[in-house]
Amino acid sequence: MKKLHRDSHVETLVVRITGRVQGVGFRIAAVRHAHMLGITGWVRNADDGSVEALLQGPHDQVDRMLSWLHMGPPAARVQEVASQEEITERYFDRFEQI
Repeated sequence: MKKLHRDSHVETLVVRITGRVQGVGFRIAAVRHAHMLGITGWVRNADDGSVEALLQGPHDQVDRMLSWLHMGPPAARVQEVASQEEITERYFDRFEQI
C-alpha cells in the first residue's frame, strides 16, 4: 500500500449511485471515464442494487467524475448520487472494477 503525503492535494470521495445502475455497463463505463480523467480508486456493484465507488485525485478531476456519475452510461437511469469525503492515507495507483 502506498501512502499519501500529508501535503498532497489529493481528494478522496466514497460515492453511492442508485437507480438503474446495474446490468447497464455502468462499472466499465466508469472505469473508462476515470482513466480518461486520471482518477484512481475503484467501482463495484453493491448487494442492494446500487453501485459504489471510491474516487481519488485532484479536486477538479474528482468533481468532473462526480458530475459524470450523475448521468452514467446511456442505458443507466441514475436516481441519486451520494458522496462523502474519505480521510485516508492510502494512495491508489489506478482505477479498477472490483
